[in-house]
Amino acid sequence: QVQLVESGGGLVQPGGSLRLSCAASRSIFSIYAMGWYRQATGKQRELLASITKSGMPNYADSVKSRFTISRDNAKNTVYLQMNSLKPEDTAVYYCNANPWTATGYWGQGTQVTVSS
Repeated sequence: QVQLVESGGGLVQPGGSLRLSCAASRSIFSIYAMGWYRQATGKQRELLASITKSGMPNYADSVKSRFTISRDNAKNTVYLQMNSLKPEDTAVYYCNANPWTATGYWGQGTQVTVSS
């Protein structure tokens, strides 16, 4: 059974920080690299960061140096530390396997709003 539960979103001022968490099914977490995605209103969903099973990260240029992805294999949880947030980071954030087609499923996501 696929389970992806994101949490940690909220309202934050520009320049602020948030830490997102995603609890995933062991069936996904133990097999696949994991990724954080986001979808802003009217835009396509995009991959922001991914991390291999061994912990090697990779980032989209738009978030490199501001966001950090990590995973706790014992807890089947992946995190996204977001610093220096900008209004254009406002979106619904999702975690999933990378590629997401490995699950064919999306969780409910967590809303991040960056506004003063």
